[in-house]
Amino acid sequence: MRQILALGGGGFSMEPDNPLLDDHLLSLARTGAKPRVCFVPTASGDSDLYSARFLDAFGPERAEASVLSLFNRTVTDLDEFVRSQDVIYVGGGSTANLLAIWRVHGLDRALSNAYDDGVVLAGISAGMNCWFEASVTDSYDVNSLAPLDDGLGLLPGSACPHYDGEELRRGTYLDLVRDGFRGGYAAEDGVGLHFRNGELVEAVTSTPGKAAYVVRAADGEVVEERLDARYLGDQ
Repeated sequence: MRQILALGGGGFSMEPDNPLLDDHLLSLARTGAKPRVCFVPTASGDSDLYSARFLDAFGPERAEASVLSLFNRTVTDLDEFVRSQDVIYVGGGSTANLLAIWRVHGLDRALSNAYDDGVVLAGISAGMNCWFEASVTDSYDVNSLAPLDDGLGLLPGSACPHYDGEELRRGTYLDLVRDGFRGGYAAEDGVGLHFRNGELVEAVTSTPGKAAYVVRAADGEVVEERLDARYLGDQ
């Protein structure tokens, strides 16, 4: 079974005192009590601080955690290493840089193979964008947003994270889709989109009342369909 949990925002890096999304991610792993979880911080330039926060959040009582660096690469066989994990967790940052660096090293192919093998793929922000065919990104200018049309394409359509958390996100995405950009999914901060075999299963959230959206063009207009997210605290 192929699974992706795409986070619009939240998780250990944005909600350090609210583990609901990260706990839910671990529950999707194919192994039991202590899944093997690898953090991929490429989009942040392999930030040491970001990686340290991940390792602190996914301590030995919770998971067997590791970090895959490509700027100071020590893993020779990426395909074997990635396939040996239960969960791949991709951090935020520059989607464009992430995709370029992954392709130079062949990590894009390794991740696709791992996905087919049942490794759960996940990520926040750029780590949401990367799995889709296209996305909305601030990779080229932190003060503005632009379309990016060369994602990995493991999921159909486009992605827009931080839908309620950043002022320009919603309006830019709606305008782009209205003007011909491929439609797709938007997720508010604290919301995860769970895909199984390429199909959306549900939206989940760490905060009551949050939502995701299906955004598409129809008859020259843009349609925004709200998907209420299941609050994970009710479990």
